[in-house]
Amino acid sequence: MKVLVADKFEQSGLDGLQALGVDVQYNPELVDDALGQALRDTQADILVVRSTKVTEAMMEGAKLSVIIRAGAGYNTIDVAAASSRGILVTNCPGKNSQAVAELAFGLILAVDRYIPDNVADLRAGKWHKKKFSKAKGLFGRTLGLVGMGTIGQEMIPRARAFGMNIVAYSRWMTPDIAAALGIGRASSLEELAAMSDVVSVHVSLTAETKNSLGSAFFSAMKRGAYFINTSRGEVVDQGALLKAIEEKGIRAGLDVFADEPSGAEGIYDGALKDNPGVYCTHHIGASTDQAQEAVAAEAVRIVKEFKTTGVVPNVVNIKKAEVATHLLAVRHLDRVGVLAHVLGVLKDEGVSVQEMENIVLGGAKSAIAQISLDKEPSPNAILRIKLNDNVFDASVFPIVKA
Repeated sequence: MKVLVADKFEQSGLDGLQALGVDVQYNPELVDDALGQALRDTQADILVVRSTKVTEAMMEGAKLSVIIRAGAGYNTIDVAAASSRGILVTNCPGKNSQAVAELAFGLILAVDRYIPDNVADLRAGKWHKKKFSKAKGLFGRTLGLVGMGTIGQEMIPRARAFGMNIVAYSRWMTPDIAAALGIGRASSLEELAAMSDVVSVHVSLTAETKNSLGSAFFSAMKRGAYFINTSRGEVVDQGALLKAIEEKGIRAGLDVFADEPSGAEGIYDGALKDNPGVYCTHHIGASTDQAQEAVAAEAVRIVKEFKTTGVVPNVVNIKKAEVATHLLAVRHLDRVGVLAHVLGVLKDEGVSVQEMENIVLGGAKSAIAQISLDKEPSPNAILRIKLNDNVFDASVFPIVKA
C-alpha cells in the first residue's frame, strides 16, 4: 500500500505511517499539476493533505482509494469528483477543536482590549494609555455561538471561565440538550445576533451555510458588538459584514477569508485587511503543536484501519444521515455500559443507527448521546432505555429536512 503525503506533516505521523509497513512518500511542496502528476506516477492508494487543494483534474489517471484531509474541514477537496470515482474522502474531526477555540478567545480579547493597536503604537514609540483605556470587558456579557460541533462545545468552558453568559444556535440542538449544557438556545440566527454581545462562528462550509451570515444577520446584531470567525470565510457575506462595521460599529476578529491564498505563502489584498474595525490572522486556528500532533495521530489511525480492516473512519462522502428520520437524545451518567444498553434496545426494536455523538459534559460525570435513527422507536423502547439506573432521560424528535 502506497501513501503520498503532499503537505506539511508531523514527524510523529510520518513515523507512525512507516511503522504500519506502508510505502510512504513525503513531498510537502506538491501542488496543482505537480500533485496530479505525482499521483499518476506513484499510483498511490492514499493521499494525505492539509490545506492543499485536490481537484478533479488531479484524480484523472490516479489509483487513489482514499483521500485524507489532515484537519476538520474538507472544502478544499472536490468531494463530488472523488465520489464519482469511488474514492473515499475522510477527515480528522475534533482533533484541532481546542486550538481553534483558543484562537477564537484570543481574538475576542484582542478586539475588546485593542491589543494589536496597542502593540503597533508602542513599537512606533507612541504611548496612548487614554486612547486604549476603553475596553467593554467580557464578564457578564453574552457570547453567541453559531454552531455547536466540537469547537463550539470547546467554547463553553472558556466562556464560563470569563464569566460570560452563553447562547447558541444549532439546527440539531433541542431545548433539552441546551438545558443540559447549561446554555441558552436561539431559535434563529437573527435571534442569536440580537441576544449577543459577542458572536463566534463555528460551522463547516456547506451549501446551507455558504453566505448564511448576511444582511439580515448583521442588521440584527447589537451596535458595537464583536464578530469572530474562525470557521470558513465563505459562510459570511463579506459585503454585509463591511457594511455593519461601517454603519453599526461592529468590530471583527477574523482568521478566515473567502478570498484567502490557497497555500502557506502568498499575497492577500482583500478589503478587510486594512479596515481599522477588523483584526486579521492568517488562518492559523488549528496551527498549534498539540493540534497537529493529534491530527497526525488520527491520520495514522485512519490508514491503519483501512489497511487492516478495509474500513475507513470519518468518511464524509457516504451520507448515512440522509436517511435518518428521528433524533434520539439520551441524558445519562458517563459510565461504562450505558450506550451499549441504549444500542441494545434499538437493535431489539429493529431501529438502525445512522450517526451517533456522545457529548461528555463538564466534570466528566454526565453526558448526552445524540443518535440519528432511520425510524421512530416505540414508546416501549424509550421506556426501556429510561429504566436503566444510569439514564436520566430519553427523548425522540423528528428530523426536519431542510
